[in-house]
Amino acid sequence: MLAEAVLSLGLWLQFAAGQNTPERGPQPSTSNSEGDLLFLLDSSGSVSYYEFSRVKEFMWDLVQPFTFGPRDVQTSIIHISTTPTMEFPFDRYLSSGTLQQAIRDTQQLMGDTNTGKALSYAKEKFFSDEAGARPDVPKVLVWVTDGFSTDDISEPMQLLKDMGVTVFIVSTGRGSYLELSAAASQPPEKHLYFVDVDDLPIITKELRDAILDVIQANRLHAVDITSSSFRLMWPKLLSQETGYYTLEYAPIDDLARKRTKQVSGAHTSLMLSNLAPETTYEVALIPESNVHYFPPQTTRVTTLAEEKSPAQVLISESGPYSFHVSWAPTPDSVISYQILYGPLPGNSVKLLEVDGEHNSTVVENLAPNTTYLVTVTAVYKSGKEKSLSAKACTQEEGSKVRHLRFEDMGPNTLKASWDSADGKVLGYRVRCRRQTGPSSVISVSPQIHSVILTDLASGTTNKVCVKPMYKNQPGKRLCRMVHMQPATEAQGYKHRQRA
Repeated sequence: MLAEAVLSLGLWLQFAAGQNTPERGPQPSTSNSEGDLLFLLDSSGSVSYYEFSRVKEFMWDLVQPFTFGPRDVQTSIIHISTTPTMEFPFDRYLSSGTLQQAIRDTQQLMGDTNTGKALSYAKEKFFSDEAGARPDVPKVLVWVTDGFSTDDISEPMQLLKDMGVTVFIVSTGRGSYLELSAAASQPPEKHLYFVDVDDLPIITKELRDAILDVIQANRLHAVDITSSSFRLMWPKLLSQETGYYTLEYAPIDDLARKRTKQVSGAHTSLMLSNLAPETTYEVALIPESNVHYFPPQTTRVTTLAEEKSPAQVLISESGPYSFHVSWAPTPDSVISYQILYGPLPGNSVKLLEVDGEHNSTVVENLAPNTTYLVTVTAVYKSGKEKSLSAKACTQEEGSKVRHLRFEDMGPNTLKASWDSADGKVLGYRVRCRRQTGPSSVISVSPQIHSVILTDLASGTTNKVCVKPMYKNQPGKRLCRMVHMQPATEAQGYKHRQRA
């Protein structure tokens, strides 16, 4: 299984390398699309000038093939800063040339990253005539973020989604997967992207196609697809007074199981639920008008697999002989997780099993200063398995403290202090071997980096050693010889490193 994971990772890297090229030259025009597309652009001081310019290039590449106009696509930009600011309204630039220049001329505002305020401002502008928004077209928000916000986003984002806005999030930083997946429209696999700012071209076509699924104006289509549901959307053909819609849907391999729903002519969308996972449905929309004849529209929609692979594997608390592995999300349908790990390069693989209710474990008894491939596999009740891999490195063996130093604290008393050791230190052990008098050992917690040494006779040379303690074994000790001046001389001490 580990070999398969390595092969899959290699193939994915080859695919990514092949895709890591911006789309060049004119793109085929995409017509028959109608929607208001709003970019939420992080213009705060947390974004560098270089990152800001790369995001502007990405925005233009994304919308370049669209046709712009009052019955096509309209685009606007809102800056995330201390105070949200609209760069231009939806209906100002209605040609590719003028829009491209407007995006190029967009300047960074700096300031704080008040994303919550910007989302509340976006909700107002998405539905205002003043901003050039249209009442009866799909609304799409594309938020490009470095993963940082100084205020809460959950409530204003939910209000936007409740009003029918489809939210796509592109994270170029290290934002929390759980927080961003909750903020994006569902499912997150189709609405949330994690990518370095230099690799934005990799996702351009995929994100554009996802946006098209929402704003295609002249056909019946599905959005918010999950393993058990999807939302159907269609253009406004009827009204409450002129008729109603009949919707028919059935699995393509069992059309006899056809189900029918009727909605009034005022509707332009309908959520279908209680569907089978990984199933393709044939859907027909039949406008029943008492004024005009409208031909039926059909589409095919495939629900997602019930099982999702872990979307994020995090390695932390690495030491010479262990590291901590955690993953997300943790669906209820998982009965257990299998953690396969082995050194790179090498053929030695070990297996660790974790209950499906947990999302982390500690991998122990490892070799120090070694790179491991770790594969987390979710085992579902259906028997299927989904995996995700990550690399982990253990620390160098026997890490030691640094810069042991002494400070005169009075007659026959010194303060010994040191800098912390690497890795997950459980504590420090300080040993003082006195030239005259008994030796002593002091143990302190990992947060403490100094001790007071007493009863050091004048004129004696004493040896002080500090050793970090780890879970599996102690680290390397650091020793210094410290000489106490005779009482008849000026008070003080001399110390030297002993070979």
